[in-house]
Amino acid sequence: MRLLQQYPKEVRGFLVASLVNSAGGSLMWPLTTMYVYDELGRSMQDAGLVILLQSAGGIAGQLFGGALYHRIGVKKLIVGSLLLNALGLFSLPFINGYWPLLLPMMLFIGFCNSVSLPAIQAFIGFRFADRRGELFNVIYVANNIGIALGTALSGFLAEISYHLSFVANGLTSVGFAVFFLSYLSRVDVPEEGQEEEHKHPKVKMPLPAGPGTWALLCNIRIYLFMGLGSLFMWFGVSVWNTGVSPRIISEGMSKAAFSYLWTLNGILIFAAQPLTTLIKRWFARTDTAQMTISAVFYTAAYMVIVAMNNYPGFILAMVLATLGEMLVSPAISAFIADRAGKDAPFYIGVAGGMGSAGRVVGPLAMGTLYDSGGLPPVAWLAVGTAVISFLSFIIHARLNKSGTLRKNSTV
Repeated sequence: MRLLQQYPKEVRGFLVASLVNSAGGSLMWPLTTMYVYDELGRSMQDAGLVILLQSAGGIAGQLFGGALYHRIGVKKLIVGSLLLNALGLFSLPFINGYWPLLLPMMLFIGFCNSVSLPAIQAFIGFRFADRRGELFNVIYVANNIGIALGTALSGFLAEISYHLSFVANGLTSVGFAVFFLSYLSRVDVPEEGQEEEHKHPKVKMPLPAGPGTWALLCNIRIYLFMGLGSLFMWFGVSVWNTGVSPRIISEGMSKAAFSYLWTLNGILIFAAQPLTTLIKRWFARTDTAQMTISAVFYTAAYMVIVAMNNYPGFILAMVLATLGEMLVSPAISAFIADRAGKDAPFYIGVAGGMGSAGRVVGPLAMGTLYDSGGLPPVAWLAVGTAVISFLSFIIHARLNKSGTLRKNSTV
């Protein structure tokens, strides 16, 4: 609690709400594959298809949320998407695994869950411009403390009923929406993304459409190779849900054994902060360097899975992958918020959408590989994608080595 006292009251409230919401979200997402594979008795390829649809909705949601930040306002965007996400989650117990309805509903949930992400990140970057890098990391840590709490419960809830996880996730999404409705009504929302002037009417500076959007996309230096690195990074992360998860089930271990890995992930994100601080101080002082070093950790993690197809190996791999995650996740948002100025919501949405594309392709490809060859080929594929991610982040760092990009990132 003493650590929280250094931040304004509105930041402390946001951190607590984010923690609770992430705890609720983590009740569902590690278990989606298990739900399809174990509860519904379908193949890993089918499980990959469900995650593909959920992630495809996430791509559209990220792009939609980033593009509409200035058009409809941060309050409507965040609160509305959270409530619709809750509605989708509450419907899952009634669908009860009915395949023709489950697939479009997972697409809808993925979309609604992702619409709010670029808006929340851009809001933080705009409102707390002088401490944005620090706050991105602190909020990331708070979210993952919630993940640690949620995943610790998810395996036990799954033993009782997967539907309990869906309902609990929906309740926390409603709670987060109510929090934001109250929170954004009290604070001065910088709708225009200007760090010094927050009083202009929203209609004066809408996000460019048509040629303006094309001009933003043409500024590839700020997002393209970073987005590709994120795409292949998230492709590789699919190894946990569509490789490690079914391996644990096939070995006769409990569902809780898989959730413990994600609990370890959340605990490390809090407990290993001093270690990542040292890594940043010694080897990765810039955002671009942190992205590159993160890909090295991911590669090492997947090599461990290749060499050790057992639970101790999964634990070691999770430790290494978590260090990579701790370096890259805050760095991407901080880089865009620092370099893109008022166009940050757009670029956060684009980069997030590219990352979600990896989540689309990864589960289906790895699920198909697992059905035909088990964990080893899936792990090797993860190694390959981590190497490509490393090369992409290297190119991104080289392109952005000289100077600072213009705050107004149009071409």
